[in-house]
Amino acid sequence: MTYSGAVKVGGPADVHELADLMISKVAVGGMNNNSYLLRCRATGEQLLIDAAAEAETLLQLIGDDGIASVVTTHRHADHWGALRAVVERTGATAYAGALDAEGIPVATDVPVSDGDTVRVGRVELTARHLVGHTPGSIALVYDDPHGHPHVFTGDCLFPGGVGNTHDDPEAFARLIDDVQHKIFDRLPDETWVYPGHGADTTLGAERPHLAEWRARGW
Repeated sequence: MTYSGAVKVGGPADVHELADLMISKVAVGGMNNNSYLLRCRATGEQLLIDAAAEAETLLQLIGDDGIASVVTTHRHADHWGALRAVVERTGATAYAGALDAEGIPVATDVPVSDGDTVRVGRVELTARHLVGHTPGSIALVYDDPHGHPHVFTGDCLFPGGVGNTHDDPEAFARLIDDVQHKIFDRLPDETWVYPGHGADTTLGAERPHLAEWRARGW
């Protein structure tokens, strides 16, 4: 099965099969948000990244096995629209960046800071706190021991640039600094990037454009 990461609202999930982890990507809602279901292949435990919208679509993706946890990458409403329904139906533990938790109207059970570990079964993800799009945005890095890393960036990194900082030069400077130092400087070109909206990319495809992004200011 070939994974492309090309999904559309109302369409099927695309599944990225790794040695220890299954990643199912689905597009939901009026803003074409990406939600990602991670399943540990050894234990069957599941984690959802961004219960963005369309609770029934997400619950169908999750299936009868349920989820142990759901991570919200940041506090913008299009990323937690289905969170309450998903948590109530599954009993999942809710994770979010410590500085964004107060802006999410569903209680955060586990506030996450830079460098924290988030587990799904035997798989470990490392949280990276990225400031600028929101104060407490987090990315999740899976350093696959059998291959290259994978990073779930929310709205902090997309094909073609970093996330929207609403014409705030200070916020843009902080975001591109964090993305460069905590993502690009620490991970290889082969790293697969799963953003909060739209198509996937790799760090290698985006790295040559960092100076261009800085110069244009967005």
